Amino acid sequence: MSMGHYTNLTDPRTELEVVRDWNGVDQVVLRSPRGAYARVSLHGGQVLSWRNDRGEELLFTSSKAIFKPPKAMRGGIPICFPQFGNSGTLEQHGFARNRIWALDEEHPPLNQNDNNSKASVDLILKPSEDDLKCWPHGFEFRLRVSLTKDGNLSLVSRIRNVNGKPFSFSFGYHTYLSVSDISEVRIEGLETLDYLDNLSQRERFTEQGDAITFESEVDRVYVSSPNVIAVLDHEKKRTFVIRKEGLPDVVVWNPWEKKSKNIVDFGDEEYKQMLCVDAAAAERQITLKPGEEWTGKLELSEVPSTNCSGHLDQPALPVQTAAAARLGLGPQQPAPICSSA
Repeated sequence: MSMGHYTNLTDPRTELEVVRDWNGVDQVVLRSPRGAYARVSLHGGQVLSWRNDRGEELLFTSSKAIFKPPKAMRGGIPICFPQFGNSGTLEQHGFARNRIWALDEEHPPLNQNDNNSKASVDLILKPSEDDLKCWPHGFEFRLRVSLTKDGNLSLVSRIRNVNGKPFSFSFGYHTYLSVSDISEVRIEGLETLDYLDNLSQRERFTEQGDAITFESEVDRVYVSSPNVIAVLDHEKKRTFVIRKEGLPDVVVWNPWEKKSKNIVDFGDEEYKQMLCVDAAAAERQITLKPGEEWTGKLELSEVPSTNCSGHLDQPALPVQTAAAARLGLGPQQPAPICSSA
């Protein structure tokens, strides 16, 4: 049921629509002038859908996903906070993805150079009394989700400590990408990096391949990773370019056949059509002193695989690997992402 139209805060020519799902939870629909589309639920602040201007869905959602709070939905981009994974005292991936967020009426500006060609929405989460019982730290979590005129999807999270004492958290954008066939996919930009293998009690290894390909279950935390990586889908001849800032790690996950059959809200064969590549702060927690604020940014774009390097707008620098050369990345290149998020 439509809730009417809300004028976009960053571009008065664009409108975003607020609709209500069958559970009575608001969802915000963003559209770009060229036809790209994104849908964000106030349940979890979760991006549920991202489509290009040809109407192709770019995010994976399980056919068995449960769309009912407080259960987190299997797919899209869940927000993992204040804990990523299960390496802590809280529920898996923390509680932010299970809470009902609010539209942020104050929406303080991110910077003065904000691109005027984005459809965007600002959400906010503050801890409930129950949240404070299990994680006794005062915070304000502001999330801006944007869709550029070119159809790129941008998420900017700002977490402020409004507590009287420091606190620490881990974080992740748990991004479910839709792929044609997992065996035809490779990731470039993580080669030669160290990773923690969650299938081997977080033992540390060094990536040996020229690119990451998939033949079995994978659950790894690649640490101190570049701020731009690429996920190439050979069959669809498209590449996802992932840009990040403030998030040192990349988590790569595919449950494969055996584990898929043990996940209630996941189809037995659906592992073939998905790949999670998460921009995260997973190895080391982030600590905020009272009054401090942390920002973590993610930008996703989709380009034809044959033209990948030409779309990254990266300056030519000395590179260390073939994949880095294709991506236009230098070994010490600073974060380029979302400068106008």
